[in-house]
Amino acid sequence: MLYSRRMTRAARLQLLSLYENIELVERVLSEMCHSERVGEETCYWVGMAVREALANAIKHGNKLSAEKRVLVEVRLDPGEALEIVVEDEGDGFDPEGVADPTAPANLMRSSGRGVFYMRQFMDEVHFSPAERGGTRLRLRKNLTARRSE
Repeated sequence: MLYSRRMTRAARLQLLSLYENIELVERVLSEMCHSERVGEETCYWVGMAVREALANAIKHGNKLSAEKRVLVEVRLDPGEALEIVVEDEGDGFDPEGVADPTAPANLMRSSGRGVFYMRQFMDEVHFSPAERGGTRLRLRKNLTARRSE
């Protein structure tokens, strides 16, 4: 019996700090998910987490600066995991400094929910300093036993 494993698919994008580019990344992610038959619900929630990550990188990391870029890497290992890395060129970020949006004192605040949502939608969320400054965010969604959602 010959064992064959589907090949990992990957995309790497370097984007201007413009909100319009979020849609481009969503489209790439969607195409990869559909081509490898990742469940619709999984695609939706991963897309929401990526949208939050990109909006944060553009607004808070790069402060909407036209001179700064957002690097995005999407890697899909069929049947195993979907991993997205978002890297900005900002001043860095301490995720522990984000107030809990579910605390009564923060319920009416208009910010602070993005990191919370990412942690709810993904299996792993990891922040680290980026090599060139800024913040590197790694999001991971496990796909094992999720093929038929």
